[in-house]
Amino acid sequence: MFDIGVNLTSSQFAKDRDAVVERARAAGVRGMLLTGTNLHESEEALQLAKRYPGCWSTAGVHPHDSSSWTEETGAALRRLAAQPEVVAIGECGLDFNRNFSTPQEQERAFTAQLALAADLALPVFLHCRDAHSRFLTLLEPWLDKLPGAVVHCFTGTLEEARECLAHGMWLGITGWVCDERRGQALREVVPHIPADRLLIETDAPYLLPRDLSPKPASRRNEPAHLGHILASVAQLRGEEAAWLSEKTDSNVQTLFGICL
Repeated sequence: MFDIGVNLTSSQFAKDRDAVVERARAAGVRGMLLTGTNLHESEEALQLAKRYPGCWSTAGVHPHDSSSWTEETGAALRRLAAQPEVVAIGECGLDFNRNFSTPQEQERAFTAQLALAADLALPVFLHCRDAHSRFLTLLEPWLDKLPGAVVHCFTGTLEEARECLAHGMWLGITGWVCDERRGQALREVVPHIPADRLLIETDAPYLLPRDLSPKPASRRNEPAHLGHILASVAQLRGEEAAWLSEKTDSNVQTLFGICL
């Protein structure tokens, strides 16, 4: 199994990061992609990817942090992306749910990162919340210039999923599918995702699977729980978990050029 979304730089992992990585390995997680959400965390994610075998990282600015974007930010991300451990630009995109940065700031940073990824021939690690139409409008002109794109932590509708898939994107599915209440719409989407466009992730330390038992006292998600998410996704699709694990690992290699 490969976890395409781990926020290992989070302060929630500060006291036991080594143990978290070891538990993930013991649980059968072969590799992890560590998420960069701003310049500082992208630098930290790269250092952690260098530290832990089987880890890679992204370099980017999350829409929440888009107000911090400058030309210097772009230049610094370009330098980070020259490192072999950095295999995607992002997390980037649009989030109109809370607008921690204005829509205009988000669009500026998103477009700049798409241009950077196209110039570097790197895939993009995308975030989209309550912004699907504008997200596609900005993204579409760049898709034929990019080697690939994944909508991380996809929680959209079936129609939105089909539009993303029609544009050649991959969809990252988290433990949101393990919530029979809030995740019901996503549970209905999952069987319609072609196997060669599906990726799995924890988004740890966030999105602890609701049906996990026993629940950790900390309520913190970990990459060690990826197998639980994989089993849930496989059940919804009527597939064997072992087969789906191999398939999603193959997708990781195709999208990110990672050799597992």
